[in-house]
Amino acid sequence: MNAPPAKIIANADPRAYHAAHAAEVQAAVGRVLESGRYVLGPEVEAFERELGAWLGTNFCVAVGNGTDALELALLAAGVRPGDGVVAPANTASATIAAIVASGARPVLCDVDPVTMCLSPDRLAELLASPRGAAVRAVVPVHLYGHPCAMADIAAAVGSRGLIIVEDCAQAHGASAGGRQAGGWSHAAAFSFYPTKNLAALGDGGAVVTNNQALAERVCALRQYGWRKRYFSEDLRGRNSRLDEVQAAVLRVHLHYLKDENLRRRALAERYFRALEGVRLPPRPSAGDQAVFHQFTIRIKNRDGLVAWLGAQQIVAQTLFPVPVHHQPAFQSFAPAIAGELAVSELCCAEVVNLPVHPNLSEADIDSVATQVLAWTESERK
Repeated sequence: MNAPPAKIIANADPRAYHAAHAAEVQAAVGRVLESGRYVLGPEVEAFERELGAWLGTNFCVAVGNGTDALELALLAAGVRPGDGVVAPANTASATIAAIVASGARPVLCDVDPVTMCLSPDRLAELLASPRGAAVRAVVPVHLYGHPCAMADIAAAVGSRGLIIVEDCAQAHGASAGGRQAGGWSHAAAFSFYPTKNLAALGDGGAVVTNNQALAERVCALRQYGWRKRYFSEDLRGRNSRLDEVQAAVLRVHLHYLKDENLRRRALAERYFRALEGVRLPPRPSAGDQAVFHQFTIRIKNRDGLVAWLGAQQIVAQTLFPVPVHHQPAFQSFAPAIAGELAVSELCCAEVVNLPVHPNLSEADIDSVATQVLAWTESERK
């Protein structure tokens, strides 16, 4: 008789995420089907109010996806064609694609070697250099659910009058200095891709802000540049609308997001205790809260560990394995001085993202930790 297949410990499990609240999710979808309103209706309006209140921002505008959210936030905040927009080099390509789509030019900056988020020191140096002359905006990315040093980034920007737009695609509920990620800037972009801490059944995104005029501009841009129906006023407008089904499902999951983030923190703490001798993610500073979208360790022979774990039915990811300036589409944005992005390059070569989503058990975490330690011991021999 064949043995049953070993349990797979996945890096993300969207099916389990929705199944945890299946009755409420199904009721939400059914409510939309019965309503006959499928685009920009009462579910979207309610979700915008509820997410804004949850984050502590005055305005929330739901859009089609997280990449659109970042692009539209930049446009609505005043980024113009040809402007420089600073972003870290070890982010998702979506961050850079959104900057390019806005007509701006990405200006890549190195990151802090511990947090792997945008380095305030390197940002200050960049802004004081010739590369900073045409910079109009800065996009800090709260990577892996760890908050950027937003107070220090704001200090680095100083009195230059620059726009700050936070990329919060991996940081729903994270906080820096006691303030929620998304509340430090002119505007912030969120993604609700199915593997995010707050996830839809498909794509979805939102722009949050405390600026009413900026929110109104995003509302116009997400629907053909309309301020009144069938009357386009802005050539940059497009169709980027969150549909009613996604909004209804997101409203269900928003109710549980705080508890699920607490669960992620508890599982992360179990890793912290178990993985002695492994280079671990930083513990947030006093007043900060991480939400552990990923639990990211650093390993020199990264591919070896990923293969070892895969053989044990443990799915580890590498987010992100190639810095953006080494990708063909974005190579032209690499700085002229070699080594200027050395920390980002090293991070991308070493990161391994271990499973940490709230549908895992303590035993799952222990199994992953045991295999990581077994591999590190085998590497020493």
